Amino acid sequence: MYLSREEQAILDGEMGAGAQKAMELVTALGKVYGADGLVDITSAHLSGASYKTIGEGGLRYLSDMAEGGAKVAVRATLNPVGMDRERWREMHIPESFAAKQNEIVRLYGRMGVDTACTCTPYLGANVPALGDHVAWAESSALSFVNSYIGARTNREGGPGALAAAILGKTANYGLHLDGNRRPTFIVDVEASVESVFDHSVLGEAVGMAMGGGVPYFRGISPAVDDAKALGAAMAAAGAVALWHAEGCTPEAGSADVSGLERIGIGREEMRAAYERLNTADDVQLIALGCPHLSPKEIHDIAMLLKGKERRNRDVEIWFCTSAKARAECADDVKVLERFGPVLADTCMVVAPIEGAFQRTATNSAKAGNYLPTLCSQRVMFDDVSALLRVIE
Repeated sequence: MYLSREEQAILDGEMGAGAQKAMELVTALGKVYGADGLVDITSAHLSGASYKTIGEGGLRYLSDMAEGGAKVAVRATLNPVGMDRERWREMHIPESFAAKQNEIVRLYGRMGVDTACTCTPYLGANVPALGDHVAWAESSALSFVNSYIGARTNREGGPGALAAAILGKTANYGLHLDGNRRPTFIVDVEASVESVFDHSVLGEAVGMAMGGGVPYFRGISPAVDDAKALGAAMAAAGAVALWHAEGCTPEAGSADVSGLERIGIGREEMRAAYERLNTADDVQLIALGCPHLSPKEIHDIAMLLKGKERRNRDVEIWFCTSAKARAECADDVKVLERFGPVLADTCMVVAPIEGAFQRTATNSAKAGNYLPTLCSQRVMFDDVSALLRVIE
């Protein structure tokens, strides 16, 4: 793998220990995946932010990087952490966890990372352009920017994305290359897919059917919220990091789909995907916002709840979003707060909810996949309107 003189100097430790560790990791990944060299990036998005997921080992790693003088060289945003940093007591979070979580956020901030913690930075905090090379972790976010925006990133892990952010470079392989961005199969959508929830179920069905690859959709034209739900589900149920939709996504028009395998997703496949995620008949928590609720979704939920009263006090409800969206939607947030907290910086998947709950409801196929494995939850999976009836 070719390194420029400057890149070799970083690898040799001439720019400090933090930068050296970053270059060691990026070049090691490049060698494993056959990269010919490094490519400049315009931004990064970092996972590995919740104390629940990275633990003491991750905390020590971040401390070592910060102590080694590491600073990010490009715009870098941070994924959700394990709690709302202002309202963590409402989430049943122990004080010991909160202290460790705040230290993780402090260390990222010390390295120059934007510590507004959200899995939807592409809604305003960090928006790449078509063709930009970036280094994004968080499977739903990188799927969105690869597919709906047309930026270029591999499915980075947290340490790899941080290393790339420090260098302003990543290894040039995988989805950074034209040849690997071509569709590998066609999805003919034969069912009615209209709502955000429908797109989440569709993503689950495709992930179940194909696992990985680069799907090319016919029969859908997803809007922003639809696209984030679709990509999040495919990334969780399978390993899809890039998809195209005919007449919709920026690279679909130039894609050659002749001779590709075709799969059909109809009502039967959608029903199987829906049933796969339903493992609970009653719940203790309803958690919405995986990926984080957009301003439009907050408004839509507020319209569903406006004028209604919460009658079932035995079930908690959380609305998870970014701090930016929460601030922008003050009037709608007031409606939601009558039913449950509107939480920023966090989500049900990376929070230690297993300490308080065993059965959780969600409208997200991504959460439906991760709640059993990461949070030991049985899951109720349904559309928002159906879930809200549980507390009315």
